[in-house]
Amino acid sequence: MIDSLVDGPFIRTFFALRLRNPIARQLASYADSLALYDKKVEVQWVDSDNYHLTLCFLGDIAINKVDEIAAASKLLLPEKVSLNIHLEEIESYRSASDWTLLVAKTSTSPELADLHSLVLSIAENAGLDIDQHGFKPHITLGRLAQGHSFVTPEQWPKIDLYSLADAVVLFQSKLGERGSVYTPLVTVELQDIA
Repeated sequence: MIDSLVDGPFIRTFFALRLRNPIARQLASYADSLALYDKKVEVQWVDSDNYHLTLCFLGDIAINKVDEIAAASKLLLPEKVSLNIHLEEIESYRSASDWTLLVAKTSTSPELADLHSLVLSIAENAGLDIDQHGFKPHITLGRLAQGHSFVTPEQWPKIDLYSLADAVVLFQSKLGERGSVYTPLVTVELQDIA
């Protein structure tokens, strides 16, 4: 049971792909270059140890639904194969929760789209109504609250980075003093690329 990790009957959760360390260090360098635009220190920068590729944001869900989603994940996800992720650019976009996110965006691939569809169907089969309008799998580098004065660069940095993603993680997200704190609830290893 996941009860020992939570504060109440609802927890904030999302599915993500685990990334390997070399890509985290490279992305941290890009984030450092964007810090030059953060003149009023408004961006809540994500620590590079917490970088992950968000596949599907589930929102605040009941504990019994978390258990159901965890069980389905352990059943369905191990059949999937690890995949190479290509990060091609940095951009900003408004999230469903009205934060402006500074993200590393992935190129589209059939494997990533298939995995995104699978975790979405796991959530929907558990009775969750997930709003995917405008959502794209991404790595969040930083967050800006509404009313910020961060001036975006005329041209976002182009990147050309690859990373192996070899596990899907169901995370709990809690707001801490220095940004969000992520706790893995379930980690499902994907099959090795043959």
